[in-house]
Amino acid sequence: MTETALEEERKAIAKEYKNLLKISYRVLSTADKKLIRSAFDVAVDAHKEQRRKSGEAYIFHPIAVAKIVASEIGLDATSIAAALLHDVVEDTSYTLIDIEQLFGKVVARIVDGLTKISNMPYEGDVSLQAENFRKMLLTLNEDIRVIIIKIADRLHNMQTMESMPPHKQVKIASETLYIYAPMAHRIGLYNIKTELEDLSLKYTEPEVYNDINSKIKESKEEQDVYIKSFSKTLEDSLIAEKLQYEIKGRPKSIYSIRRKMNTQSVSFDEVYDKFAVRIIYRGSVEDEKFLAWKIYSIVTDHFRPNPVRLRDWISSPKSTGYEALHITVMGPKGRWVEVQIRSERMNEIAEKGFAAHYKYKNKDSDDGGLDVWLNKLQETLENQDISAVDFVEEFKLNLYSKEIFVFTPKGDLYSLPKGASALDFAFHIHTEIGLHTRGTKVNGKLVPLSHTLNSGDQVEIITSNSAKPSINWVDYVTTGRARSKIKSSLKEDRKEIANDGKEVLARKLKSLKINLDEKTINQMVRHFKVKTSLDLFYRVGAGIIDNKQLKEFAASRSNALLSFFKNKIRKPSNPEEVNKEEITEKFDQIVFGKEEQKLDYKMSNCCSPIPGDDVFGFTTVNEGIKVHKQNCPNALQLQSNYSYRIILAKWIDSTQRDFKTELVLSGIDALGLVNHVTKEISNNLHIDMKSVHFDTNDGLFNGKIVVVVKNKNTLDNLVQNLKKINGIDKVTRS
Repeated sequence: MTETALEEERKAIAKEYKNLLKISYRVLSTADKKLIRSAFDVAVDAHKEQRRKSGEAYIFHPIAVAKIVASEIGLDATSIAAALLHDVVEDTSYTLIDIEQLFGKVVARIVDGLTKISNMPYEGDVSLQAENFRKMLLTLNEDIRVIIIKIADRLHNMQTMESMPPHKQVKIASETLYIYAPMAHRIGLYNIKTELEDLSLKYTEPEVYNDINSKIKESKEEQDVYIKSFSKTLEDSLIAEKLQYEIKGRPKSIYSIRRKMNTQSVSFDEVYDKFAVRIIYRGSVEDEKFLAWKIYSIVTDHFRPNPVRLRDWISSPKSTGYEALHITVMGPKGRWVEVQIRSERMNEIAEKGFAAHYKYKNKDSDDGGLDVWLNKLQETLENQDISAVDFVEEFKLNLYSKEIFVFTPKGDLYSLPKGASALDFAFHIHTEIGLHTRGTKVNGKLVPLSHTLNSGDQVEIITSNSAKPSINWVDYVTTGRARSKIKSSLKEDRKEIANDGKEVLARKLKSLKINLDEKTINQMVRHFKVKTSLDLFYRVGAGIIDNKQLKEFAASRSNALLSFFKNKIRKPSNPEEVNKEEITEKFDQIVFGKEEQKLDYKMSNCCSPIPGDDVFGFTTVNEGIKVHKQNCPNALQLQSNYSYRIILAKWIDSTQRDFKTELVLSGIDALGLVNHVTKEISNNLHIDMKSVHFDTNDGLFNGKIVVVVKNKNTLDNLVQNLKKINGIDKVTRS
């Protein structure tokens, strides 16, 4: 570059710095300005040799990120300084120790968090990306500002991607839609979330983006005229009430219009709510709710409202902190228009998220809503039972899901994601309440645990110390928090049964003159084809491995020993070969249909499913049921041409499966007989009684009991114990 060009660049950098101080959302003290100036000087020095792909000096990027942080998000001087320094440790000779010495521990911690997550690889491998996302979210617990600055960084990168090669543009845009837009949404940065989505669409589907964008520009003049007509109708009434207000038209985002076109299968012209009208009024915190409803009354006096489309987020703010009154009215020319009514304070919160909360609370931390969210997020992150992909999908589902509001019997209000069940609510209140839920009542009526809640429901949780989760509970919940707690509890329950099983096994082996040592355990793991010693002990504790099977193991052990002495010399087996032969999976059984029936089947050769794969059954003409992988090359053809032959199928862990069976009892009627029978069943922790029916006739009785058990051994033991009850003659399975 020529000296003249360099001088012009220096002037442009200085100008950008001055703009940064001018546009800050907060009032900056002398100390704040000094901190920002120091960070600016260090950043300019550190990046002096670097240039971006476009050719401009690299320093323009951190300044741009700092400007987004200062004005659009409204963070403090510490955050502005950290934004200026966010690439220094990663890209230059400055170290984290240098940053800490120059700017203190807080700035260093934020820069460190940003450095850790700055280069998350995305090569189309969802699980790798998901794992990196989980790691990135772990930094949230250290400092929320890390993720907010990272979102600002991503926004500026998206705004300046023109000079990148197309494959990189698509990669970065996909990652933005996958991670950063949902995160911006959850933190309440709606403007940034919208811009990230639109920019992502610009690079992932450029033709669609350009088409919708040009149509929005074409209709802008018509839209402005429409909003003017709408405002004119309300003007006299609003002024008569001495309200200070501003009416703005806001076009819906390109991304949201495209989503509506897809979901509703309509053209651009058929999307009726392509823009919203926003009424922003001035009022104190004390009277702003009253004023909102006064404006609502004026709007509905002039335009007919759609009662189904009223959204009151003033009385019950969203968990992101969003407050507003949304109504949809029939506006001029017979068109539905969404009207958003917000105070100036509510508008700032809508645009700047939690940062605006801090301003109105006059403090820079301890935001209740954010703290609650971060704590729940941390619990989910630290749960190792949930895969990274499942976590990301649940996390995104909970981010984007609309909220419902439900009440406790005492009238306390809670917000939950739409689609949440009664059991989700129990875990939402407290983990211990969730784990000991025995039943649920909604609006005074007993309902199943899986009952889907609606806004306005009053929910009562019935608990019992003896109640505990079953594997079915995982299907009863939709929130990540509840699912992770249930899985953790089941794991602990499994460990308890395994501990009992270990003691039982040691006792039974002793009677067979075998010591329970490491060598014996390894032999048994191979013999019973289980994955770990924990699985072995669990199966003994649950009664799946019984005395007969243990005797067979002892006999096979003796035969192996005898064979060894006969041959005297025997080549050691290759441990890798043994492992290949003996390998077992967590999933060891396929069940079919909604009822999860056990049926005969064969594996298809075209895709060779292995335990754990997503599969389906296909009924053939001559070979019975064949099992295919969901992504089998032939799957689409089979599912489209022979859908009537497709059967739902899935792998299960047989030790976790519950089997429903009916027992038929008969004998001589006696006082308290039913009580004795139900007590015997209730005392067994591994048996769940579903229904009981007894008939008596001239001193004789016939009864039917439906029970759920985990295995045949448990059922056989129950049958034997029932036969011992005085008066019972026969107990058979129907």
